[in-house]
Amino acid sequence: MVLLIVVVTVIVFIIVDLALRLYFQKRHELKLRKEREEALDIGLKLDFSDEATTLKRVEVKEPKAKILAVDDESIILDSFRKILVVAGYSIDTVEKGKEALGLIRKYDYDFVFTDLKMPEMDGLEVTKAVKHLRPDIDVIVITGYASIETAVETMKYGAMDYVQKPFTEDELIDFFNKCLIKRKDRIERQMKPTVRLITPSTRESGSKREFNVPAGIFISQNHTWVNVEMNGTARVGIDDFVRKTIANIDGVELPKLNTKIGKGDPLFSIRHGSYVISISSPISGKVTVLNTEHVEHPEWIASKPFELSWMCCIEPSNLPEELPFLKIGADTINWYRGEIDNYSEILKKVEKENQQLALAGKSDDKAGKQKIDDRFLEEFVRTFLQK
Repeated sequence: MVLLIVVVTVIVFIIVDLALRLYFQKRHELKLRKEREEALDIGLKLDFSDEATTLKRVEVKEPKAKILAVDDESIILDSFRKILVVAGYSIDTVEKGKEALGLIRKYDYDFVFTDLKMPEMDGLEVTKAVKHLRPDIDVIVITGYASIETAVETMKYGAMDYVQKPFTEDELIDFFNKCLIKRKDRIERQMKPTVRLITPSTRESGSKREFNVPAGIFISQNHTWVNVEMNGTARVGIDDFVRKTIANIDGVELPKLNTKIGKGDPLFSIRHGSYVISISSPISGKVTVLNTEHVEHPEWIASKPFELSWMCCIEPSNLPEELPFLKIGADTINWYRGEIDNYSEILKKVEKENQQLALAGKSDDKAGKQKIDDRFLEEFVRTFLQK
């Protein structure tokens, strides 16, 4: 009876806790919406004609992004403001392309939305000018069905994408959230990764743009690491560079116990989708211990700390002669920086192929993107893992 009361009490507590969380979340969302609607009302009453004759500005607290929209139809701009402000975006709107160019010289915008067909200065000209003056700003073109070919042409001059009118509120918000993700991904890809030396007093970084290199551990040119333990056994695993680049490891095949391995021989393999990557041994010796948890849970490799990503232990047979070919300390850091430069070049090729897909109107082509991903993986393996 006591046990039943305890169980019921726990269940009631969980239900009440969940209900309170949902209540406060809903309350917070309603508060945010009210604040944004008030900002919309205040912004439309302010006069910004000293900056641009047709400028209307609405700013919200902690915006998801800052937008400049230009369209000669005020009704379209009204829709943009009402929809995007409530969705959490700050927005400036103008009705002339030249006014938009004047504003981007003064302010930092994340996006410029431009109508394609406008008098004096059309969307194609706005796109060219924005990407020339501020290449860091992403341009989105607003177009009708009849002008899709011209909208696609703007992508040759740097436009990120185009949105077709008329659009519903949900369609615009969904489209813009996807654009925001694209922008964040692009900015992250353009940021050059850094190398972080891990010491007992330095925590490992989980950032995909920061590769961890523990001090006192040897690194092979094929991006495996070797930790020589007190008893002379060498623990071997894949480094942070491979873990974070491949990210989703779907399978692991380990060697058999007591197998004799020569330096450069296949030691273990990892699988990404249907693609199997063979990893060579950085040293010679006999396999003495296997980390079988990676066979059962390969997804843990990407999420677990560096020292837990080991695959097997080897009893070295020729360590004094092979150690000089491994890197450690400052040499490792300098070598990684060169590898990062090579990695950045591969990413540029991938970005170019993705742009070509978008220009062909196949930005949602899963088969095309899969081919690009496969080519990237092949190039990555050839460049970094088959040394």
